[in-house]
Amino acid sequence: MSDAGYRDPTAPVEARVRDLLPRMTLREKAGQLNQRMYGWDAYRRTPDGGFELTEALYAETDRFEGLGALYGLQRADAWSGVDHGNGPGARDGAALAELVQRHVVDRSRLGIPALFVEEVPHGLMALDGTVLPVNLSVGATWDPELYERAAAHAAAELRARGGHVALVSALDIVRDPRWGRTEECFGEDPYLAGRLTEALVRGMQGACPDGLFAADKAPVVLKHFAGQGATVGGRNSAESELGLRELHEIHLPAARAGLRAGAAAVMAAYNEVDGMPCSGNRALLTGLLRKEWGFDGLVMADGLAVDRLARITGDKVTAGALALDSGVDLSLWDEGFTHLEEAVERGLVSEGTLDAAVARVLRLKFRLGLFERRDTTAPAPAGGAELSKQLARAAVTLLRNDGVLPVAGNAVRIAVLGPQAATTAHQSGDYTAPQRPGSGSSVLDALRRLAPPGLDIRHAPGCALTGTDLSGIPAAIAEAAASDLAVLVLGGSSARTPDTEFDANGAALRAVSEMTCGEGVDLAQLRLGAAQYALLDAVVATGTPTAVVLVQGRPHVVPDTGSALLTAWYPGPWGGEAIAEVLLGLAEPTGRLPVSVPRSAAQLPVYYNHKDTEYGGYVDESAEPAYGFGHGLSYTSFAYGEPRPTGRTVEVEVTNTGERHGRSVVQVYLRRLITSTWPRTLELCAFEGVGLAPGESRTVVVRLGADQLAGADVAEIRVAESARAALTAVPLTLDLRS
Repeated sequence: MSDAGYRDPTAPVEARVRDLLPRMTLREKAGQLNQRMYGWDAYRRTPDGGFELTEALYAETDRFEGLGALYGLQRADAWSGVDHGNGPGARDGAALAELVQRHVVDRSRLGIPALFVEEVPHGLMALDGTVLPVNLSVGATWDPELYERAAAHAAAELRARGGHVALVSALDIVRDPRWGRTEECFGEDPYLAGRLTEALVRGMQGACPDGLFAADKAPVVLKHFAGQGATVGGRNSAESELGLRELHEIHLPAARAGLRAGAAAVMAAYNEVDGMPCSGNRALLTGLLRKEWGFDGLVMADGLAVDRLARITGDKVTAGALALDSGVDLSLWDEGFTHLEEAVERGLVSEGTLDAAVARVLRLKFRLGLFERRDTTAPAPAGGAELSKQLARAAVTLLRNDGVLPVAGNAVRIAVLGPQAATTAHQSGDYTAPQRPGSGSSVLDALRRLAPPGLDIRHAPGCALTGTDLSGIPAAIAEAAASDLAVLVLGGSSARTPDTEFDANGAALRAVSEMTCGEGVDLAQLRLGAAQYALLDAVVATGTPTAVVLVQGRPHVVPDTGSALLTAWYPGPWGGEAIAEVLLGLAEPTGRLPVSVPRSAAQLPVYYNHKDTEYGGYVDESAEPAYGFGHGLSYTSFAYGEPRPTGRTVEVEVTNTGERHGRSVVQVYLRRLITSTWPRTLELCAFEGVGLAPGESRTVVVRLGADQLAGADVAEIRVAESARAALTAVPLTLDLRS
């Protein structure tokens, strides 16, 4: 078959797809749409330290005379059971991928290679992969350029290990922080999420000259499409009670931004929208995504989401047919898509629909050059730890400060307390591979290493993350009472352990050990472990100034009793160093809140961009959040001049009026005055970070996008340092009717 046109690397991608597709049998076509296996079941370690392929892989490739895609060949975690003793690391991951790919191609009559699909939620989820801060931390940076560089690094690591396709959370919007997957969101605002999604796509995929991916770039599957962040009660995979306006204004803009940036694929979410699960929602996947938006890329179903459709179709054969006909191209672990040959023969779905999906899978394989370069990988990139640390440092957000930070020169004794102070195990969030011993840095270790000579660092944990054991609190009280400053590091954990009970899709069935966040770990309240509150009260009661540091995957409710409060979210393995640098004043706190922090779960929802309706507060509690969207303090101060409009841009002069270098984030909000539908109180429509030396002034020019202004006849532009400050900022009125 050497004269086959699809084998010609100089031929256009579309010509190669058109040549290959008619050569395939119905069985081979169905196989290209299946991603049934777990990748870690495809291999085993040999006594000599190498790898051998398993009978399970042989059976899977024989079943469809090849393999469409393989999920998680490099995945390592408690669910897969892969660790440093039995899984592929940086040195041998590429060799394993080559071994599997050679087998797949040899078993394929037409020599069609497989797509290797990997999780890249915050860095490559593989042994020795660089762990980045979670998305909520990335949202706190308000720095798309920095994130783009980190995303490019993650893509290069993926390709260096022989992987091809990156699954990346980006589209979910926080509307209820009780949801355990809040850490996977960029925040509560669609514009901020859209800017970061664009950066993600640009970084991971690159420019794609001639439509082809460079050897160090990877096609992105953006997940989850759509509305999963609006699940009722913050419960994972629950229904989403969304009207079309809420769906389009809040939950679709990030997807639209990512697709305009060139994203290769999206993942259909678990939730339903208006009664129809996303994986079977033709109006969403075909009507909107393909016909209205013109998307011609790949749609993947979330894990086992196709089989869930059997609840409404009656069996898994019809479930697979419904998903394919609705617009799903590639399944994930489902049985339903293994019956597509039967579904076509029974007339449940047309072969033309099957061909269209197969063409999209083949097109991606050609764009990756898999038919020509299946045995080659990109070189492993360097500098991942430094990029991770830069993101972590940029995300540290100072919420409150009575002047105790940065650590003053007259402080000679610091008590470093709390369950998060001396560990890196709970800094990295869910979807994190096992780390080698000694990797990363805890807050305590970093403070001891970075502290100036003469600064005495003392330590006592005080309590655990969860539970009610108070036996360690007296030792913490003693250390705090004998110190000039207490640094109390509290928070939560998404760390999976071998005793975690997993659902069939990898979600936690119940929280075990110290898990308080992550997929399947939803909270009715937003409280930390009970002993942590007792520890906070006891340390503050000593009278020693106390700086509270939160390491967390969602905003928790913490009393404002300390002298300072900062959050680092889940900052990754090197987050302890980033936190220590900010505490000591070696780095400035530059983060801004990507979500509002509620006073209690009873307030929910508390997002800033609610409808501009005159509803009252509560009798027993304020309806305002403890800290609002966009808030973040600095060790210096800034003054804003009056905004000036220039066409589609707004100019504002920003001055550093303090004594230290700092970074301000100029936030531009829209308040619609005359519009065809009831408006929201405020909508973020642009932002720009600016770093200034003491006394320096600079004119910041911020461009307003047409999408952000659409639908408004008369509107106000308000420029401020946070959403709450924007409510009282001097408005700039725009008449957009002409």
